Amino acid sequence: MTGTVAARLAELGLELPAVAAPVAAYVPAVVSGNLAFTSGQLPFVDGALPETGKVGTGEGQVDADAAKGYARTCILNALAAAESVIGSLDRVTRVVKVTGFVASDPSFTGQPGVINGASELLGEVFGDAGRHARSAVGVPVLPLDSPVEVELVVEFA
Repeated sequence: MTGTVAARLAELGLELPAVAAPVAAYVPAVVSGNLAFTSGQLPFVDGALPETGKVGTGEGQVDADAAKGYARTCILNALAAAESVIGSLDRVTRVVKVTGFVASDPSFTGQPGVINGASELLGEVFGDAGRHARSAVGVPVLPLDSPVEVELVVEFA
């Protein structure tokens, strides 16, 4: 990864991880026309989830602030997947859509705040081109008991 996006990530003290290996029968990302679609990305760090469980306020649940950080990790993984199919993130002209899933305790309603971790990072990296449409959905469980999963769609030239 070289170029403007790489420099911006370095300024933020971040680097793209290796593309996470799929945990089932799918690929990390595909291209259709001038859009790249990522599969749902979990917050893997060095091949492992940093925490598992449901996001909520009860004892033993994943804290919403920690989950927001995990959404940030998910979007870094999604950017790595997108880069793997388009060659360089400098080709991204617009972040089109983010879909975030939060494994939540039934009483937890802060899914948008959790997924802000992903959305805010995209704004920091891409500026106005990082503004996107979004869904933040609470679900009862995610693969491998991950607290968060994020999908990304980007347009590129």
